[in-house]
Amino acid sequence: MVEVKHIIKSFDGRVVLNDINAVFEDGKTNLIIGRSGSGKTVLIKNIIGLMLPDSGAILYDGRDLTAMTKKETKHLRREMGMLFQGSALFDSMTVLENVMFPLDMFSKDSSKERRSRAEFCLERVNLQDAGHLFPSEISGGMMKRAAIARAIALQPKYLFCDEPNSGLDPKTSLIIDDLIHDITTDYNMTTIINTHDMNSVMNIGDNIIFIKEGNMEWRGHKDEIMTSTNKALNDFIFASDLFRKVKEVEMHQEEG
Repeated sequence: MVEVKHIIKSFDGRVVLNDINAVFEDGKTNLIIGRSGSGKTVLIKNIIGLMLPDSGAILYDGRDLTAMTKKETKHLRREMGMLFQGSALFDSMTVLENVMFPLDMFSKDSSKERRSRAEFCLERVNLQDAGHLFPSEISGGMMKRAAIARAIALQPKYLFCDEPNSGLDPKTSLIIDDLIHDITTDYNMTTIINTHDMNSVMNIGDNIIFIKEGNMEWRGHKDEIMTSTNKALNDFIFASDLFRKVKEVEMHQEEG
């Protein structure tokens, strides 16, 4: 579990995060949503330690990241898996070599054990036949799955995903969503996803926080979004014609 307590972050006197409090639970897909410039990217950067807040605490199962030594922070980062927006695979490495990269860097297992672990991760994301290929030889969806395999190679306790569906078609996006959700549940990880994809929100939003102009505006489950009375959230969610029509249909059904 990751807890954020009273996080404040400013740049040049401008408050970007204003007293943010949130709990990100184990075994659930925790989503951070909000418009561009809302502060959600700054929040996740603070959570993973790329930035430090001006004040507040970030607790990893009770361990405060903001009070850690460099050695403690380095150890904590080995418990994290990262899925970057652009997949960030190494072009000069095969898919299997990409998945093995963090194992080669941090694992003390033998070469045979590291390879076996990488092959298992590729099988987990249904890429067992693509290990010999290079990133340029596979599709965007396959690249994303390979990146997920690499992210879970070290068996992380915490998984962070930055816009995991960026650049993907709707069908592939659903596949990636379901894969992230299944892995989170199977391994009981604390998964935190930074996204503005409303399909992801409605598909796998176990625990959602909505940030507006640096403030925590709303938190809840995907099933609570459609009935929310929070105006700022509704303006964000129902900016899409599709979701606005769904809302209207539900309202008519309730009236009927």
